[in-house]
Amino acid sequence: MGSPTPRGATAPGFRIGALAARTGHSVHAIRWYEQQGLMPGVARDGGGRRVYADAHVGWLELMLRLRRTGMSIAQMRRYSALVQQGRTTVAERHALLRAHRERVQRTIAEWNQALVLLDAKIDFYGQWQSTGRRPVLALPDVPPQRRSRGS
Repeated sequence: MGSPTPRGATAPGFRIGALAARTGHSVHAIRWYEQQGLMPGVARDGGGRRVYADAHVGWLELMLRLRRTGMSIAQMRRYSALVQQGRTTVAERHALLRAHRERVQRTIAEWNQALVLLDAKIDFYGQWQSTGRRPVLALPDVPPQRRSRGS
């Protein structure tokens, strides 16, 4: 992914309200991401108002998804800075995103194990309600969760 506004390009632009409408995210959230250094390449018009390009839509969506999947703001800033540095940082960007993907996969696996246990408890209570008798809880064989230092 290149930077949201390529070097030398003019921002054809739309304002922050239009970006909010296009992405479904609040103006406040967009400004916060910009203040955190996570929205590079935002131009300003003659009146000092932000002017966004089409590329900002995809960029903002990426930033929001990285955050929702647990990437730290510091890591997001690092990724954003690497993108702004250009092609020489492709390998580092690739490594950063691969490491994040591995963390997301581990989290998904943990959540899937939690769902198995929740389903067992839901079935337990459903049987109890339908029969009026407390059934024997048959817990599925799920390995115990071990928390790592980073979680």
